[in-house]
Amino acid sequence: MFYSGISDEAGQAIDTQIKAHRELGWTHLELRMIDGQNATSIPDPKFEQVYQKVTGAGMTVSCFASAIANWARPITADLAVDIADLKMAIPRMRRFRTKFIRVMSYPNDKDHPLTERQWRHEAIRRMKELARIAEDGGVTLAHENCSGWGGLSAENSNILLGEVASPALKVLFDTGNPVTYRQDPWAYYQAVFKDIVYVHIKDANVVGDTDLYTYCGEGEGAVPRIVADLLGKGYDGGFSIEPHLAAVIHTGQKASSEQQLYNSYVEYGRRLMKIVEEAVS
Repeated sequence: MFYSGISDEAGQAIDTQIKAHRELGWTHLELRMIDGQNATSIPDPKFEQVYQKVTGAGMTVSCFASAIANWARPITADLAVDIADLKMAIPRMRRFRTKFIRVMSYPNDKDHPLTERQWRHEAIRRMKELARIAEDGGVTLAHENCSGWGGLSAENSNILLGEVASPALKVLFDTGNPVTYRQDPWAYYQAVFKDIVYVHIKDANVVGDTDLYTYCGEGEGAVPRIVADLLGKGYDGGFSIEPHLAAVIHTGQKASSEQQLYNSYVEYGRRLMKIVEEAVS
C-alpha cells in the first residue's frame, strides 16, 4: 500500500504539489491540473519541466487524473477529444512508468438527454474503444464511480466492466462519491471490490440537500471501515486523497487563499495516515 493524492488540491504549481508531498513524507502523487491545465494536455515543453521536477524530487506518479469522459464531457460530446487525450497521455504515462489513468463514463446530456437505453449503449461503445487503445498502449483505465452511466450504481459499474470485457478497464473506487450521489458507500464498495485497483479518499456529509465535504473519517463515506477492509484483504495499491475542502474543481469553488489550500491538503494526508495506522494496529 502507498499514499498519494490529487496534488493540485495542494496548489496549482508543480513545485507546491511536490512540497506538500515531501512534507507528508510521500513519494507518489496523482497528476491532474498544473497551472490550470490537465497533465494530459499541457504542451510538451511544460510536461518535460514537470517530469524533471517530479523525478528530480525522487517521486513517482501513481495515476493521471484525466478529464476523459468526465463531468464536463457529456455522452453527446465528441469522442475524438477523449481519444486524443488518451493517445497523448499514454507516452507520458510510459515516461513516468504510470499504469493508471482516471476516467469516468459520460454523464447524460442535460440539454439533449438520451434515453437510458441509448445512454447505456453509447457509454459502453465509447469505453470499448478507449479500452482498446489503453490495452494497446499498455495502460489501464481506472473508472471512477462518479459522473457517467457507469457511476450511477454499483450494478452499472459491473455491467460496464462486463460488457467492455477488457483487462485495461478496472475500478477506481472513491469513498466520498457514493455519499454525494445518495448511495450506500459500504454496499457500493462491496459490490465492486473484486475490480478495485486504486482508491480515492474523500468524505462528505449530506445536510438537507447540501453536500458538505469533510476530513476523511468525519463524514458518511465509511472511510475507516473501507480502508481497514481493503488492507485486511491484502490491498496493496494506492490511497489517493482528494480533499475537496478548500476547493472543489467541478463546482468552481476556490480556496480563500493558497495557504488554506495547502494546509488543508497536508492535514488531510496526516489524517489518512492516522486512519491507516489504526486499521493495522
